[in-house]
Amino acid sequence: MAMLALIVYPMFYGLYLSFFNTNLVNKWKFVGFKYYLQAITKSDFYSSVFLTFGFMILVVAGHFILGFILANCLNKKFIGRTFLRVIFMLPWLFPESVIALLFTWIMNPMYGILNSILKGLGLISSSISWLGSAKLAFPAVVFACIWKGYPLVMTMVLSGMQSISQDLYEAAEIDGANKWRQFLNITIPSLKPVLTTTLILDSVWWFKQYTLVYTMTNGGPGTATNLISLNIYGTAFNDLQFGKAAAWGIIVFIICYIISKVYRMVLKDE
Repeated sequence: MAMLALIVYPMFYGLYLSFFNTNLVNKWKFVGFKYYLQAITKSDFYSSVFLTFGFMILVVAGHFILGFILANCLNKKFIGRTFLRVIFMLPWLFPESVIALLFTWIMNPMYGILNSILKGLGLISSSISWLGSAKLAFPAVVFACIWKGYPLVMTMVLSGMQSISQDLYEAAEIDGANKWRQFLNITIPSLKPVLTTTLILDSVWWFKQYTLVYTMTNGGPGTATNLISLNIYGTAFNDLQFGKAAAWGIIVFIICYIISKVYRMVLKDE
């Protein structure tokens, strides 16, 4: 019943709304597939979707690079390993709104600690408006999202690495394989199921990201960080076009489903 009430009903109700021009109060005009056709013919929808794809690719790539490096380091035996594992997990435990406010403070052009550090190192001479610049806001948000989300990849990869038998590495070493060959021929194939699941979850999660980006930039400056999730929210609650927002939400759901199917096809087990 909980699944029906929290997932199935909202999905079908959203699909129902997408066929109406409605404000959910006194305006209910049936428009059929009008909003779907508008979405695939309007440039602002495409630009928002492409921006979101770029955002997702950069964030997920950052998660996997940083997650792999840390997982590989934390998989080795050394004093304080458990303590460091807890420390590196902390970003995932904090709410997204808290992370967003933290980075907004760090990047503040007037009293932010980032500008103070860069000035102290002599790298900049004047304060930089990281979130107020159309060129810098997008990479700044991507950096914050990478910092927030890498623990998921790190934890999944680390757990997968610990399940790989050491006998495989010992046999490979006897055969003369160096660390890089061992990584390519033992670690990666052994982690393939874990990587596939993690890649799907991480990609879908950050494709529909809303809270962190909204709190940091609200889609600005201009449309520099106007992801499709923020576009849908603004269409619904600022423009009161709930039918149009619902139609765009259904399209995003389909895109996320296609992403997961493509990943499964490309990374299917041989």
